[in-house]
Amino acid sequence: MTTPVVLSAALKGFPLTEPPLPLAELAAKHWNVLAGDLPLPLAVIKREALEHNVRWMQAYAQSQGVALAPHGKTTMSPQLFQRQLDAGAWGISFATIKQLAVGVASGVRRAVIANQVCSEADLAGLAALLAQHADLRVVFLVDSLAQCALIERWHQRQDLAPVFEVLLEIGLVGGRSGTRDEAEALALAAHLHASPVFRLAGIECYEGLGATGDSAVDTAYADALMARVQAVARSCAERGWFDAADEIIVSAGGSGIFDLVAGALRPRLGKPVLGLLRSGCYITHDHGHYKRLVNVLDQRCRHVDGLQSALEVWALVQSCPEPGLAILAVGRRDISFDIDLPTPVWHAPLDSRAPLAAPAAWRITGLNDQHAYLRWDPAAALGPQVGDRLGLGISHPCTTFDKWTWLPIVENDYRVSDAVLTHF
Repeated sequence: MTTPVVLSAALKGFPLTEPPLPLAELAAKHWNVLAGDLPLPLAVIKREALEHNVRWMQAYAQSQGVALAPHGKTTMSPQLFQRQLDAGAWGISFATIKQLAVGVASGVRRAVIANQVCSEADLAGLAALLAQHADLRVVFLVDSLAQCALIERWHQRQDLAPVFEVLLEIGLVGGRSGTRDEAEALALAAHLHASPVFRLAGIECYEGLGATGDSAVDTAYADALMARVQAVARSCAERGWFDAADEIIVSAGGSGIFDLVAGALRPRLGKPVLGLLRSGCYITHDHGHYKRLVNVLDQRCRHVDGLQSALEVWALVQSCPEPGLAILAVGRRDISFDIDLPTPVWHAPLDSRAPLAAPAAWRITGLNDQHAYLRWDPAAALGPQVGDRLGLGISHPCTTFDKWTWLPIVENDYRVSDAVLTHF
């Protein structure tokens, strides 16, 4: 029996005056963010945009003949994992064994650890999960003989340990993890094939760090990277190093130029190939970094109804201490700032439930732990008043989600209809 989810005032953004509330009863409260029913700041997810994004990305993957394993680190929300799986996702990707355990506990049964696994604690944890769930399939990334040696040393000391399914990672000079050239990749693949500890399931890369928003630059970059992935995959297939796999996985991750890699995920390798796209941020999209990149993607693909911004953080204007400056009661503990500062999107004057588009001249220029600095030219435009509410758009959803243990799901009029919990 599933334990009912109960919301309470222990959660930031839940009303302190309300008793604990089963999640199933939340919609019946008819709370509205703009009616002052919940304390601010508050991160919210717009339901219609969320549902659109889940459907859109699944349909896009299917149109490209590839499967989707969304990166769960973006939200770490089992309820959102389930939405993605219900829409047709092959599985869920994770960055750590701890994240995987959250997913497995919520019902995920196919997963990619899009990272190198090598510590004894992580290997033991993965082995335990595999032993506890006979229907669980997990593949993780390998990029060096040194990593293999650590895993093999641990494996030799176990009375009973699984054969680990792995993907060989192709990387870039100056980039993150992954083999740097074809000779290194093939030497590693030969070792993985020969070792009784591993089953080489496929080839993988992460293209996201190279995205610039310049189509010509990004296309050349992605083409070169995927050519390397395909070359290594073909060499491994020709040598019979995938013979133990029923199908060969060719996978890429990233949410900014997924169109430039999706078409290269199904090379002809002499046996079935599972192209696996691991984008994660698409589920809520954003108003900054990914919006800029995906706007360019939409132009390349001639999309007319692409991803929509679904995640907002609402905050109160608490002080207007001088002309052209308002202080908002929201800060680094509440909203992402690692790529761009927040963007004012909506302005709801005090006592109004009808948000207006925020003036383009309004800018967030800095954040403290609990404060944001909203500035404008007082000679050219009016600013908000104390008590007004601002809806802020974010850049990079991953680092907003991890600041909240629950996020209300709202209708377009900001009526609360559901909520999700996170487990970071």
